[in-house]
Amino acid sequence: MSSRHALRTLAALLCVSWLFASGAATATTLAVITNTGVVKLGFREDAAPFSYRDSRGGASGYMVDLCHHVVAQLKADLQRSDLAIEYVAVNARDRFDAVASGRIHLLCGPTTVTLNRREQIDFSLFTFVDGASVIFREDGPRNLEALAGHRIGVRAGTTTQAALDRTLTAANLKATLTPVRDHNDGIKGVMRGELSAYFADRSILARLMENHENPASLRLSKRFFTFEPYALGLRRGDSELRLLVDRALANLFRSGRIERILFNHFSRRVQPTELLSNLYLLNGMAAR
Repeated sequence: MSSRHALRTLAALLCVSWLFASGAATATTLAVITNTGVVKLGFREDAAPFSYRDSRGGASGYMVDLCHHVVAQLKADLQRSDLAIEYVAVNARDRFDAVASGRIHLLCGPTTVTLNRREQIDFSLFTFVDGASVIFREDGPRNLEALAGHRIGVRAGTTTQAALDRTLTAANLKATLTPVRDHNDGIKGVMRGELSAYFADRSILARLMENHENPASLRLSKRFFTFEPYALGLRRGDSELRLLVDRALANLFRSGRIERILFNHFSRRVQPTELLSNLYLLNGMAAR
């Protein structure tokens, strides 16, 4: 073989190799799911009632159940009843990288939609509306203004942290923000007196308080400091999957079955807020 022919052959092989690599990198998530037969659901281990690891070690929660509904739609649309689910634990810091890299196909947790986050990943229709609030010890400070000079716990890397910082600045209130590893650590810090308060989404705080061994020792503020619209996360630009996800959610909202999922994970004593009911109504109209 001449050197010129060898160079042409090598160049052709490199071109083919590049095309295959490029194709793999840009393959749609639906194509990956079809080829592998696996749907990878990312879930949070400590964000009950939305997404958590249950007592049997499995993934559970309101958002996880929504993802299960999406998987059922995937099976029907792809005519693949054999699709398997792989659960992948993620946290507040690595969840968006997990979506962008393809380590997970759907992010099934209490994830607030923001424009900055949409630079990293795409989002489904809104699935829930919550808001940041604060929990105190019953014998501790009575309100936000009483937290001047105190230590306040918050999950690092969350929209709640940014909202709390803005709230304190607007109130001209000097306090020490203390990042915690997870919500359980936040509550423990309050109970041990290491923190005077803990900020998080109110539904999560209510669940933590309800499951606490001594709920009477804690007090949950009725005040909302933000409104947080949640959605499922998926890879940016994956419009084919996003349409399927949105169609599945819209049908769920319109059918009314969403209320059964809601009551499975929230106390039946707590009725959906008017804002949440309107969200279900509006998103259900998209199913038409």
